[in-house]
Amino acid sequence: MTRPVAVGLDGSPESLAAADWGAREALRRDVPLRLVHVWEWQPYSHAPLVGTDAPRLWSERLPREAAAELRNRYPDLAISADHFTGPAPEVLCDVASEAELLVIGSAGVGGLTGFLVGSVAMATVAHI
Repeated sequence: MTRPVAVGLDGSPESLAAADWGAREALRRDVPLRLVHVWEWQPYSHAPLVGTDAPRLWSERLPREAAAELRNRYPDLAISADHFTGPAPEVLCDVASEAELLVIGSAGVGGLTGFLVGSVAMATVAHI
């Protein structure tokens, strides 16, 4: 079984750039590309204005749309798109265990802001 290059997507420009980089790396290695988005429902302290359906539907659509865009750019590359629900660092670690390489974009938030906001990439690396 061929292990893919896996890319964690969150919809940010950085994650989409990581997906493009992952696609080129998958072509170079002659392996498939696996795009992954992880959605974790977060309870609100106040009632949300739009409910949870809109964010969940966006979350399900994100990897499919990214895959379609990459298929246009790299027609010879086998690309799959997956959506998972759960804590992103844990799910991405599971995905990484089945992949040749895990690619995660970085928003470049550093210092105190990065510490306070948290980072899926940092938490994923800590789990691995």
